[in-house]
Amino acid sequence: MAKVFFKRITNKDYKDLSDGARILLEKLVEEIDFKFEKHVPIKVHFGEKGNKTFIPPDCYMGIIDYLSEKNIKSSYIETNVLYRGSRTTAESHIKLAKEHGFTQLPIIIADGEYGNEYIEVPINKTYFDSCKIGKAFGDYSQYLVCAHFKGHGSAGFGGAMKQLSMGFGSRGGKLAQHSGIKPEVIAKKCIECELCIKKCDVDAIEMKEKAYIHHDKCVGCAGCIAVCPVGAIVNDWSEEAFKKKVTEYAYGAQKDKEIIYINFLMNITKECDCVGQPMDEVAKDIGVFISNDPVSIDTACLDILQREQGEKLFEDGRESIEHAVEIGFGEKDYELIEIF
Repeated sequence: MAKVFFKRITNKDYKDLSDGARILLEKLVEEIDFKFEKHVPIKVHFGEKGNKTFIPPDCYMGIIDYLSEKNIKSSYIETNVLYRGSRTTAESHIKLAKEHGFTQLPIIIADGEYGNEYIEVPINKTYFDSCKIGKAFGDYSQYLVCAHFKGHGSAGFGGAMKQLSMGFGSRGGKLAQHSGIKPEVIAKKCIECELCIKKCDVDAIEMKEKAYIHHDKCVGCAGCIAVCPVGAIVNDWSEEAFKKKVTEYAYGAQKDKEIIYINFLMNITKECDCVGQPMDEVAKDIGVFISNDPVSIDTACLDILQREQGEKLFEDGRESIEHAVEIGFGEKDYELIEIF
């Protein structure tokens, strides 16, 4: 049974949250005798432009200071998003991250400028034989995965597992989780600039009357979506088996890695931090959690949130937890230990 350590912090004081995260990190490192390597990136979410409830960088300072005192190098690490926005390319993504205050560490966009740089991680599970993980994630064997635990319209909730799946997945990996088909061209919007043709590494696009994608050649990297200047290339946001697909990508992201998971159960909204606008909170702040098991920490956060809120918030997300257990990825049983 995995241990999940928890510190209650309800005052939205970033210094208290930062100190709490550090205390929990120190506790877990001692508990499991974790030996850090020379460089340990921190996986975070920088928040979409206009979002006000993402976890701000001040909450990570205790973690950053702890690593620095141990002479452990670190960096922020992320991947580009699948949709068109301020985080579609590495250049604009880094620019937004800095605008949101993430200037304490170097920033790595793991799947490259256009989100099409990835490694294939074999998993041989129900929905995927392999996962397209951002290429730079292959450069390190240890990570601190910091997640904002809140709702998500398709996944039910977003926590440690979703930080692994969507957070580590390249643009093509995100596309694979969201849908079972390839990108399509909206002919009436295409301006025949041929940027998509130049970008495609597998020659899957040709110019007929408008750009045309050959699905038998397309590998689903979704790089064409990123470079199209008019948004003429789109994807299918199908939710068929989405929660289970997210679970399998989370499994692939953590495969052969040593990872510590830190969940911030605060600023709890119905939707994720990719929503580029202010959102109302739907529950009271609870605190910070840490574990070396992503399934256990997400289950603990969901359980305590529902218990203290008195309602079954984000209950449909348990489908991901159940599938995780089915494929041998973590435990839903846990020992919750509160640190005072």
